[in-house]
This record gives sequence, structure tokens and C-alpha cells, in this order.
Amino acid sequence: MRTTVSLVSIALAGVLLTACADSAAEEPGAASGEVDTSAPLYDSLPKDVKDAEELVVVGDAHPPYRTVESDGEVTGIDPDMWAVLGAELGVPVRMEVSQSMPSMLTGMQSGRWQAWNGPVQANPEREKAFDAITWLQTRTSYVFPEGSEVKEGEGAPCGKSIAIVGGSITESEVDKLNKWCAEQGEPANKRSDYADTNATLLAVKSGRADLAGMTETAALDVTGADDSYGYVTQTDEQGSGVSLLALLTPKDSGLGKTLYQAFQNIFENGEYEKVLKKWGLEPVAVEEPLINPTTKREPA
Repeated sequence: MRTTVSLVSIALAGVLLTACADSAAEEPGAASGEVDTSAPLYDSLPKDVKDAEELVVVGDAHPPYRTVESDGEVTGIDPDMWAVLGAELGVPVRMEVSQSMPSMLTGMQSGRWQAWNGPVQANPEREKAFDAITWLQTRTSYVFPEGSEVKEGEGAPCGKSIAIVGGSITESEVDKLNKWCAEQGEPANKRSDYADTNATLLAVKSGRADLAGMTETAALDVTGADDSYGYVTQTDEQGSGVSLLALLTPKDSGLGKTLYQAFQNIFENGEYEKVLKKWGLEPVAVEEPLINPTTKREPA
């Protein structure tokens, strides 16, 4: 059974999603919750979005993309990014919080939500049903607690227990790492799947896992906030590479071209760079957004 908590609609009812609430009005690109028909891309929005006078998007608890605070407020790079994208679109953006990737994918396909800003890797299978707009790049990293045998500056280890978010990019990366471990005559890592990044860190903290696998973006956030954690990054030799992270929107939503243009606009006007700088994520920035990079499919 899918469980969805509409936390943002409670915390931010009637405003363009900024997720930084009151402070976001002072951020570049933030706007009021009213429809702005003079916005650069308002005219290109699908009729159903104009009629609804809002865009309904989804996200899970996945710092630094989205952190659900105790009062229901959602903070992070994703809400800030939706604030500047919403200013281009001219409609308020309302986010609902879901607990897993499968529920978000099926929820978008059923029409409940119109977009999800990941982090999710673009791939040919997803690009059959969704338009994928890439806006970040990352490598797979493994967060470990203070006192661990794992050392910073070394590659990813073998023979450890790794907690990951089920269905995430890290799943296939651990498989590649284990293949490398076998080639070195080392034992494979044991993988355990959890609902979100917070759950993987709790597994490490409680001793149920040695490492929490996540994107380097998330690892930067975790270790920046708590110096009792460190992280190592999976190397090219260990089967990893740079992964492109994407926003997904259903092809039948008619939003692919418009959202792609919105990303192009915020790259050109500097708002993209400002959001990444605010969160200290310049190392994972991309030079330009891409749409459907693995299939070159034209957006619907």
C-alpha cells in the first residue's frame, strides 16, 4: 500500500514552492503564489496545468535534495530549484512527499503528480515513459562512521554491509563494485535496501550496516553537516562513472519541452548557479541541461 504525506501542501499552502518558506522570498528567483501569465513560459504550459493554476510535483526525503523538517516544512536544493523553475513557468508549484521510487513513478503515470526531480539516473527504460531532463552529475559514494576501518582517500571497500535506497542509482553501482571485488579475489559486499537516505544512515548509526551508499551530492551534505562521518567514492576502476541525474515528467503530461526550456533559462540567467552555490554543490554541477540523453528521444 502506498503511503503519501502531503506535508508541503500543509506547510506552504498558497505559495509558490520555495521550501525555505519565509526566507525564500528573499532568494533570487522566488515568487509569490499567484499565477503570472507574463512569465516567460506560461503560454507553453499544457491547458490542464493552466486550468489547475498549479503544478503538482513529488519528492521523497532525500537530503540535500529534500529534508522534511519536524514542522512539515521541506528544505533542500530541490524546493529551491522548483522556486526558480516556477518563476519561469508562472504557476505555483506544490510538492507532495512520497516514500519510495516505485510509488512516485506509478503516481506520475496515473496523473497524481506531474514531475519528480530525482535524484534518479536517466536510462533508456525510463525514457520510454518519461521525459528525462538532466541537471546534475554525480558519482556513487559510501558514507561511514567515525572509527570505521574504511579510510578517506581510498576507493570503495569489499566485504562490507551497505545500506542503500532501494531502486536508486546506487543499486547497480554496488553490483559493479561487487564484480570488481570478485576480480580482486575479495568478498562481495552485502546490500540491504531501505526506503530513503535517512533510513540508510540510521542503519549505519545502529550498526546494522557498515556503510550507506548514496550519490556524492548526498555524501557531501551528510559529511558537511556532521564531521563524525566520512565518505569514499567508487572509482572508474571499480566500475563507477559519472552519472547524470534527471528530473522525470510523464511523456503524456506535455511538460517535457517546457520544463527543459525552464532549465535552459535558469542556466542562462544564473539562477541555477546560485542555488547550487547556496548548498555547496558546485562540484556536481553540469555545464548545460540535457533531455533524454540516453535515447535522444524528442520530448512529447
